[in-house]
Amino acid sequence: MPARRYVVADVFTEHPYGGNQLAVVLDSEGLTTAQMLAITREFNFSESTFVLPPDDPTHTARVRIFTAACEVPFAGHPNVGTAYVLARMGEVFGRRIGDTVVFEEWAGIVPVSIQTEQGVAVGATLTAPEPLWLGETFDVAAITPCLRLESRDVLLDRHAPREASVGLPFVVVEVASVEALARIRLDVEASCALLEKHAGRGFLVYAREVSATSARLRARVFCPQLGAAEDAATGSANAALAGLLASLDPTTDGQFQYEVTQGVEMGRPSQLQLAAQKSAGVITAQVGGACVTVMHGVLDID
Repeated sequence: MPARRYVVADVFTEHPYGGNQLAVVLDSEGLTTAQMLAITREFNFSESTFVLPPDDPTHTARVRIFTAACEVPFAGHPNVGTAYVLARMGEVFGRRIGDTVVFEEWAGIVPVSIQTEQGVAVGATLTAPEPLWLGETFDVAAITPCLRLESRDVLLDRHAPREASVGLPFVVVEVASVEALARIRLDVEASCALLEKHAGRGFLVYAREVSATSARLRARVFCPQLGAAEDAATGSANAALAGLLASLDPTTDGQFQYEVTQGVEMGRPSQLQLAAQKSAGVITAQVGGACVTVMHGVLDID
């Protein structure tokens, strides 16, 4: 069997042991779905990626993304981290890595631009594979038991708790303060009971850091059905948040930018840069940030 190289990167951080951990498994040809899931559980990170030759030779790679519970069609930090790792390698499948990589994924085609300093990759920014989709809204009474908050903690003046997606759906909830955000204690049983009846795969809960109109946000993301009670940095959920916030702006067309800090309560602070574009009624979203490599090795698999 070929050597199965892997690289572990911390994503959405400039500092080792911050951000969100990601295992990128190279040389993944021949691995079964069951093996990929088992390897993901062995790493015990929120997600791992498996890099395969692309179906279309004009693309960079086919990427499969797994949580400890299942394969997912799209995710943010795995795309950003995988693009960064491949850019640091310089080539994949005999082709040089340029300023942009293009990944084939279950949700569709995901382009990712490489962030560089002095010619060296330091991070990446992805464009979500789907335009903004807005799903069901929820009564506050359905949400607060899941988060163990009071009704007064949930803000409704901009939007009700609702599903939003640019490739993977989440229930997005705004709370009144960073203090309320810190008080969340997820009720896993209640959360799973709610989520299993709807499209949303988890909760993104956010608060404005400075003022009611600030573009600086604090967030926490909970994905008990995906095997992560809480996630340190969730690009797919935050990209959906960017799209939702852009949809609420009365401006017909334009670009909107936001800064999100996530993972503070987990001791893994993460910094995400978000953007959304409105054009002719369609909203697309991007999410990016810095990455650092923390280890590499070879998997011992028969």
